[in-house]
Order: sequence, then C-alpha cells, then structure tokens
Amino acid sequence: MENTEETVETVDEKLNSKTDEQAVEAGGAEEAESAEMKDESSEQTDEVAAKKEEKEEETFKEKFYYLAAEMQNLQKRFDREKQNLLKFGNEKILNDMVEILDNFERTLGFIEKDEDEKVKNIVVGIQMIHKLFLETLEKHGLKQIEALGQEFDPNFHEALAQQPAEGKKDMEVILVHQNGYTLNERVIRAAKVVVAKNE
Repeated sequence: MENTEETVETVDEKLNSKTDEQAVEAGGAEEAESAEMKDESSEQTDEVAAKKEEKEEETFKEKFYYLAAEMQNLQKRFDREKQNLLKFGNEKILNDMVEILDNFERTLGFIEKDEDEKVKNIVVGIQMIHKLFLETLEKHGLKQIEALGQEFDPNFHEALAQQPAEGKKDMEVILVHQNGYTLNERVIRAAKVVVAKNE
C-alpha cells in the first residue's frame, strides 16, 4: 500500500515536473515568438524610417535643383537686362542729339550753295563739326540709316509720298526729307522719304 502511494506521488511529481517543463517551454516559446515579433516590427520600423528618409532626401534634392535653376534664370535675366541697359540706356539722350544733327543738316542745306567766300568757309567748318559729331555718336552705337537710292524698306523708312522718277525703279528712295537712325541695330527713328512710282 505504501508502495502504491509512493508510486502515485512519483507519478504526480513527474506529471507536475512535466507540466512545469511544458509551461517553461511554452513560456520560452512565447518569449521567443514575442522577441521575433519585436525583431520583425523593429525591421519594419527601420524600413519605414529608411523610406521616409529617402523620400525626404528626394524632396530636398528636387527643391535644391529647382532653386538652382531659379538662380540661373535670375542671373540670365539680370545679365540680359544689364546688357540692354548698356546698349539702350542712352537712347533718350541720343534721340535729343539727333535733333541737333537735324539742325546742322538744315543749316547746311540753306547755306551750302552760297557763293560768298566767307559763307563757304563757314560751310566747311559746319561740315567738319557735323562729321565729327556723327562719328562721336557712332562710337556710342548710333548709326545713320542709308536711304537715298535704296529700295524702300518699311522697317527703316517711312514713306511721305510717291512720285514718278525717270530712270528709277519703283519703290526706290529718291528723296530723303529727314535722316533715320538706329541705336545698336534698333531703329530709334525711321528715315522720312519719297519713293519712286512710275506706273
């Protein structure tokens, strides 16, 4: 009888120890599973963080390239405006100088044919001043538009009248009423002309 009780106790102990082992194993498995889950979630978090960082880096690069392009465009615009200012900044004053040239030419037109020796000397002096003045203005980009004998060009000439002219082609400039001028290839005043029309 005692043997039976001992056996039952031994079996109970074994069962208890097995249950404890199973509990320990189950607990260990749960811990391992929990650790695995933590590792997976940690990996996922790392991946999400890496993707987020990559996206932020791409956004930063895009903004950087956009700003760099904007800076280049601003620099080009500034350079273009600077060149225009240098080329055409003196347009207003040169327009006024053109009026002075007109007065020289009118004066020469009135006195050129005078036979008086003193007047002839004055004409030579005025012609020299006129030439020097024109050369000085040319250094600053102002050029007189060639008109007489040229074919009429609406970009450079303004027709005041048409009249028949023997030996001249149609639309040829036969008379210049007022000289035209360009400033660095830009017309600041068209030449006022009369053109031939033989038909």
